[in-house]
Amino acid sequence: MIVQACLNGARPHDYHARLPTTADAMAADGAGCIAAGAAELHIHPRGADGRESLAANDETMLAVRRACPRTLIGVSTGAWIEGDVERTRDCISRWRVLPDYASVNLSEPDAPAVIGLLHHIGVGVEAGLATIADAERFASLADSHRIFRILIEIEEQDFARADAIADGIERVLASANIVRPILLHGFDATVWHFVAQAHRKHWSTRIGLEDGRLLVNGEQASGNAELVGAAAAIYRRSAA
Repeated sequence: MIVQACLNGARPHDYHARLPTTADAMAADGAGCIAAGAAELHIHPRGADGRESLAANDETMLAVRRACPRTLIGVSTGAWIEGDVERTRDCISRWRVLPDYASVNLSEPDAPAVIGLLHHIGVGVEAGLATIADAERFASLADSHRIFRILIEIEEQDFARADAIADGIERVLASANIVRPILLHGFDATVWHFVAQAHRKHWSTRIGLEDGRLLVNGEQASGNAELVGAAAAIYRRSAA
């Protein structure tokens, strides 16, 4: 059970005053999150124009690794980042400073090929499952048991419907006898709901400005480190 810090995601620069969008900012923010209790980092590298970019991976990884040695670091491979299947594959194949893992959304048509490419270059895969259909597709993959971790990421904002999706995904994985580490997280209204659910299930979770900017009490967090600190405090209760 760990708390992963998700620093920025696809959020626009004005989402929060302390949203990190440069390699140096991600490095400094990542170090602050580790100090606050995060065990790992999930980042979306961005180019000089501030937009998400798979091509910016190496520069970002170098900066973050210098600031956060011995920390597992993951990135996104979301299809929207490059907006083109061939360019996505080409950018990944050109990575020279490899992340420890990369998330792949099973809802995306090219997901199996991206998973295969990541395995080929020696990068672990977080399989992103947002729906029951995603879980069924994942379970059908020949290399599903090679996955580094399963990422159950629920975007549904209604709590009852969100729980039903998460439970359905869990049932599919159990039926397929897929036993891999699981990280569960929500988005916006369901962030803290799923932090609590993950803690209850003894699963990992993640927190950060990619998923939301509010604390449990509804106040805006000062930044990623405060969000991480609040989630880490919940997880420390298990060890007490």
